[in-house]
Amino acid sequence: QVQLVESGGGLVQAGGSLRLSCAASGSTFNFKAIGWYRQAPGKQRELVAAISRNGNTNYAASVKGRFTISRDNAKNTVYLQMNSLKPEDTAVYYCNAGGTYYSGGYYPISSWGQGTQVTVSS
Repeated sequence: QVQLVESGGGLVQAGGSLRLSCAASGSTFNFKAIGWYRQAPGKQRELVAAISRNGNTNYAASVKGRFTISRDNAKNTVYLQMNSLKPEDTAVYYCNAGGTYYSGGYYPISSWGQGTQVTVSS
């Protein structure tokens, strides 16, 4: 069972940047697909970005060109670099490991970390 810990969230002004980290313990990330999700108050959790075990990526249309997902298998960590942040990016961000990556998205498994809050002020 993989334990996931998200970090790197915070308060930032619109146009700013943050880098989120998702660190795993209990198992290796190396052969797992990873997805980053977010959930804003009153809204459903949505997929933001995903990366396959081979490094292929896909992104939600709302973040494409602004966010970059990457992985460092040596550190058992996946990152989400978020640039040009907008107030509508405000949400709790979660990572999910071990789901199924496909070209149009990612099917998560039921295990989630505690999330990290991102707040973008206008």
